[in-house]
Amino acid sequence: MIYEVTGDILHSRASTIVHGVAPNDHFNSGLAQQLRLLYPSMFRDFRHYCQVAHPQPGDLWTWSGVGRRGVVNIISLLTQSGGYRHGQRPGRATIENVNHALRALHKWVEHERPESLAMPRLATGFGGLDWQRVLPLIHHHLGACETSVYIYACYRKDVHAFEPSSAALGAV
Repeated sequence: MIYEVTGDILHSRASTIVHGVAPNDHFNSGLAQQLRLLYPSMFRDFRHYCQVAHPQPGDLWTWSGVGRRGVVNIISLLTQSGGYRHGQRPGRATIENVNHALRALHKWVEHERPESLAMPRLATGFGGLDWQRVLPLIHHHLGACETSVYIYACYRKDVHAFEPSSAALGAV
């Protein structure tokens, strides 16, 4: 089930946080920057992965670590083109990259069976895409999954969003 919520994704009780980045991204803006500050080892591991594997847009990368409330799972969807040359900035997201990344996420969800996912309005901030083009792709790829998907459609700093399935489990 997919839910659009208002709040701060960093306060989500979802078992996994999903966000969009570019291959070789510096994580220096938006949610990626906040995640980099909270989990510096995640960023170091991502940079190492990019240097070794040279991932392509449309792929995904998973990371697990320890956070304030225990285990933290973060999935970086590679929605933008990457900049591998020195000083090169990441490019904009494309619908094709988002579609491929969401297809990869669907496969991961079917295999791993997480309880829930939290994601921002994917690829619409620094990615530059129109939300009305991205949202149908999310519904197409994740709408039939048993996993609860919380889309943080409206950001409110330090606000805990109401996540319906989590509330039913007494997690709010």
